[in-house]
Amino acid sequence: MDEKPKIFIVEDEKHIARFLQLDLEKEGFETAIEKNGKRAYERIIQEKYDLVLLDVMLPEMDGMEICKRVRQISDIPIIMLTARDEVKDKVEGLELGADDYVTKPFAFEEVLARIRGILRRRNEEPRQEENRLIVGGVILYPDRYEVRVNGEFIELTHKEFELLQYLVENKPNVLSRDQILQKVWGYDFFGNTNVVDVYISYLRSKIDDKFNEKHIKTIRGVGYACRD
Repeated sequence: MDEKPKIFIVEDEKHIARFLQLDLEKEGFETAIEKNGKRAYERIIQEKYDLVLLDVMLPEMDGMEICKRVRQISDIPIIMLTARDEVKDKVEGLELGADDYVTKPFAFEEVLARIRGILRRRNEEPRQEENRLIVGGVILYPDRYEVRVNGEFIELTHKEFELLQYLVENKPNVLSRDQILQKVWGYDFFGNTNVVDVYISYLRSKIDDKFNEKHIKTIRGVGYACRD
């Protein structure tokens, strides 16, 4: 049996969100709702949805900023929902990467038609899911040695990337310094094990400290672990 498409409704007006949820579920969709912009962005990059209905005016992070950040890391379909009918607002949303734009007040039938149209076109497009690893707001793309934190590109050296990848691949398990040395630096490495501590500090300064993410944990007397 085919899975139901899952629609993420990002809307801080409770009655609109509930109205969309009830009608979409009647039409055979699964739904999830989020009213906080910052939390919505985190959920988009961490969870799996088929399409996002994204309001513009949201607390903590507005829809335009969410769309901009999401487009740096994902091609998930986005339909903007807004009470503003200015042409410049529509243009801005579309230029940031939104797939469509609906102005409030809207008829549900219009929203439904646009959702179905976008999903139909998406299903007709051959595409391959990109390999990625996620911990909190940190996303690693192993195939292209790229890391983004909250949508922002982070420049890492080859060894820094391999160390971070090894930690994330094994989250939340604790890895000893010897395990890390063998995996990242190789069995023939004859240097000091302090090199692990040094590179952990590099990663913390570029990710944990800069973005206040705090994902790389020191387990005293054992080693290091990466955790959400």
